[in-house]
Amino acid sequence: MPSLQSYFFKVMTKVISLTMNSITSVPKLRTFSEKISRPLLLPDGVTSHSLKADGIPIEWIVPRNVYAKSVILYLHGGAWVLGWYNIHRVLAAHIGQASYSRVLAVDYRLAPEHPFPAALEDSLVAYRWLLKDGIESDKIVIAGDSAGGNLALATLMSLCDAGEPLPAATVCISPMTDLTGTGKTLFTKKDALLTANFAISMSRHYIGNHDAHLPLISPHYGDMTGLPPLLIHAGEDEILLSDAKRLANNARYAGIDVTLVVWPKMWHVWHMYVPYLPEAKQAVDEIGDFIRKHIMCAKA
Repeated sequence: MPSLQSYFFKVMTKVISLTMNSITSVPKLRTFSEKISRPLLLPDGVTSHSLKADGIPIEWIVPRNVYAKSVILYLHGGAWVLGWYNIHRVLAAHIGQASYSRVLAVDYRLAPEHPFPAALEDSLVAYRWLLKDGIESDKIVIAGDSAGGNLALATLMSLCDAGEPLPAATVCISPMTDLTGTGKTLFTKKDALLTANFAISMSRHYIGNHDAHLPLISPHYGDMTGLPPLLIHAGEDEILLSDAKRLANNARYAGIDVTLVVWPKMWHVWHMYVPYLPEAKQAVDEIGDFIRKHIMCAKA
């Protein structure tokens, strides 16, 4: 049964969604998104600092009591057009706390200025930079929400195709995996945050002049054979529920150890309300358990 707090946060999310959908200019949409997330603060004891990985902007987010060898490579959402704002910084920090891991967030290039494959290329650069920095691949977990979940899968497929070392596991939060828009729930669900028109129009900026059926744009059409264990979170009420379910089915067919968790009455990336929404806190704790299990680390 949904918590009492979930009703308040769902209404607040709907208000935000109405405003976002009324903005047609990408620069104005970025300004609005950055502004509403600005008041959010990192949890106590978490530090962050920015630098570059072979020219790509990245940010270390470091909770207290981390297992020094483990790293979460985090790829933020935002429909490929919105940047690395506090709303994702705070979520990544809580995931880091829950898993006792450092987080390396990638401030990848954005569409429409930089369409596919720019964001994917930046994600690959950051992952390879970690390996060069001495982090073992089996101590890395790639995680991402929404568009970031898409990028996490595309990153894995690229690494697999190139015969490079793969991370220990992957976490996809409300991923958009089919940019052709064939998911049944895309137009049938009443998502508090995301609308089909917004998702499709923003994804077109990322697709550019390419075919949306390309597996590195729409992992739904890709071969998942050989990829590491996968945790997928989706909300029962979100428009991308079909994408999550089909991803889980494709992963199982490819022989991947996959866990799909569909949260009752939740919407697109409800995790962003951690720690104030009980369902968000529970979901982040579950992600932390999954990450710890697969990197075999314990609290330092």
